Amino acid sequence: MARGGNMLGVGGARQHLGRKALRGGGPAGRIGGGTDPQAQKRALLRKLQEQRDAEKEQKSEQKQEQEQG
Repeated sequence: MARGGNMLGVGGARQHLGRKALRGGGPAGRIGGGTDPQAQKRALLRKLQEQRDAEKEQKSEQKQEQEQG
């Protein structure tokens, strides 16, 4: 069995791009990685913190209403 000269999808990208580049290794090297994992984590933590703050605010308002009424 002879191998064909045009074998698509057999590690071609990995020969030219390092693993870090494929995984989004840094601000300048985002080829296949999408957004930075640290940026995703910061956005998630910010979102969770905002939700917690909103819940605390609602609870404090409800407590004040109960004390007044």
